Amino acid sequence: MTSFASLPLSPSFLANLDSLGYREMTPIQAQSLPHVLQGRDLIAQAKTGSGKTAAFGIGLLQKINPAWFATQGLALCPTRELADQVANELRRLARSMGNVKILVLTGGAPMRPQIASLEHGAHIVVGTPGRIRDHISRQTIDLSTVQALVLDEADRMTDMGFYDEIAGIVSACPKRRQTLLFSATYPDDIRQATEAFLADPVEISVEVQHTGGQIEQRFYEIGFDERDEAVARLLKHYRPASCIIFCNTKVHCRELADTLRSQGFSALALYGELEQRERDEILVLFANRSCSILIATDVAARGLDIQNLEAVINADVSKDTEVHIHRIGRTGRGGEKGLSLTLCAPNEKKWVKLIEEYQNAPAEWHAVSELAADEYAQGDPAPMVTLCIAGGKKDKLRPGDVLGALTGDGQLTKEQVGKINVTEFQTYVALDRRFAYDAFTRLNDASGLGPEFGSFKGRNFKMRFIEV
Repeated sequence: MTSFASLPLSPSFLANLDSLGYREMTPIQAQSLPHVLQGRDLIAQAKTGSGKTAAFGIGLLQKINPAWFATQGLALCPTRELADQVANELRRLARSMGNVKILVLTGGAPMRPQIASLEHGAHIVVGTPGRIRDHISRQTIDLSTVQALVLDEADRMTDMGFYDEIAGIVSACPKRRQTLLFSATYPDDIRQATEAFLADPVEISVEVQHTGGQIEQRFYEIGFDERDEAVARLLKHYRPASCIIFCNTKVHCRELADTLRSQGFSALALYGELEQRERDEILVLFANRSCSILIATDVAARGLDIQNLEAVINADVSKDTEVHIHRIGRTGRGGEKGLSLTLCAPNEKKWVKLIEEYQNAPAEWHAVSELAADEYAQGDPAPMVTLCIAGGKKDKLRPGDVLGALTGDGQLTKEQVGKINVTEFQTYVALDRRFAYDAFTRLNDASGLGPEFGSFKGRNFKMRFIEV
């Protein structure tokens, strides 16, 4: 009974699921959705990429009365990126339901437009704990009508210090509600912290492991002072088109990024305490292939959904086996083969031992000296470079307008233009590095305003390249 048609859903909802490619339920969906649709509270442990958003999203939408403009569903996420992903997926799932309004409330965005949107009402709110608490304290959001509450990636929200905010939000919701908690890991401290939020929950755990044939794992023993050089050597040997490197501290993230950039690699560091604008820019550059290597801490990388990631490198071994599983699960998605490379100093052997016990399989050890890499080789530049245009949705700029100018005045072909991200105030465009700078000059000439300006949709906007 893994077909969505086996669930008590309307024909129009099932038809929309089918059009979105949702035909067979993933294990997390098959185990959780029957309980969710019965109104039970739920604790679900599942890794990223297992289909959990649809598991709670379908449940949220089934509780909504579209004719009643009140906040009936609330989903809390640890990061702005994950909140945006969840909201976009909910909008896709809600296509057959008519006028269902889904609102994103996250930090790093202006308050005033969010308050204005709340005044018009929303059926489902997706947000980060800090910003939702801000709205509660300003009395700009009313959660007394919430019928279903989702805590997505509860372990990371707690790791990031959001427990007090979550507790305050839960207390602002009605006691009689459904609560769905999803988490990649569910250690005892999280269990105790969240116990009061749930009423007689069903508990399920699915797919915490990865199949051996999907992700190839290799472990490399290194000396204490060889770590960063060994990372560079792995990159020169395997040459992944896109790679996330995990470090246990933000200090190591920054140091490793500097080391790799000095050797010609296009690498950026992602860690807590970055401003939201910097974080957003880094993620755009990595997703659109203007940066090939992202160096991140676990907390900073949580909630990222990067497609087609060729490799994961653990520059430091994680002390938590489930975090290790979560890290390596970012490669080998969607049936593709993945590669996980872990560097291990002598004092980290005990953590690898725990990984072996957890996976019930021995680690496959290799020597760094085996890697065929030219010591003097430089890293490859990323294939794309990002053009930032100082105009966005507020200026009524659309992807089609940007593409039109680039293929017109800029004389690029469509194949030479990559992802176009239009945000409120800025637009980011990935361009083939080989042709980008000539196109920039042609756009300057066409604007008649000289350097740094381009004409889009009949108006001139400042523009610049973001160099990695």
